[in-house]
Amino acid sequence: MDTLANMLNGIKNAGLVKKTSVTLPHSKMKGAVLELLKKEGYIKTFIVSEGVKPTVEVVLEYKDKSPRINGVERVSKPSKRVYTGVKDITAVKYGHGTVVLSTPKGIITGKEARKEMVGGEILFKIW
Repeated sequence: MDTLANMLNGIKNAGLVKKTSVTLPHSKMKGAVLELLKKEGYIKTFIVSEGVKPTVEVVLEYKDKSPRINGVERVSKPSKRVYTGVKDITAVKYGHGTVVLSTPKGIITGKEARKEMVGGEILFKIW
């Protein structure tokens, strides 16, 4: 199972049915991705609850009564990893989207990767 894709689709689908928040299973990777999505303005905030099975509650962001996340495309999958160099990082939806990469400097956007001059695994595109 691709837990990152499940999380992203859960957030996107919750926004499409106008929910204010969604609760999902938590992991360190998902926490790093959620921190990036919060910084980029795709979600308002997230709250991690500890326990035997930790969960995270994601509070969604809306702009003019429509969700900020309109689409998600998972690029690198567990069955097929996709890597890119810094020169091959392209814009998403003519600059209206974001590409998220896993690099040696952590999970960062394509814009930050070009600034830091580092490539890595393309996790997903979001717009």
